[in-house]
Amino acid sequence: MAQSAAPATSSPVIPEVTPISLKEIAPWAVFGGILMLVLIYFVGAEQGATSLVSGENVHEWLHDGRHLLGFPCH
Repeated sequence: MAQSAAPATSSPVIPEVTPISLKEIAPWAVFGGILMLVLIYFVGAEQGATSLVSGENVHEWLHDGRHLLGFPCH
């Protein structure tokens, strides 16, 4: 029994991590920031005098989310 059933272990090969430049990530960060601001607006302020959509539809669709995030709406 000179041979082992398990293969010989070698050190794992770790791939190099290439850095992401600021020029590559900046447009995505701006897009994500604008998207988050729009979502915060619709969840938190889409009612009353600042309403962009007439009626109560957006308010009712996001009603539970407002309470969950701590926005007062009554």
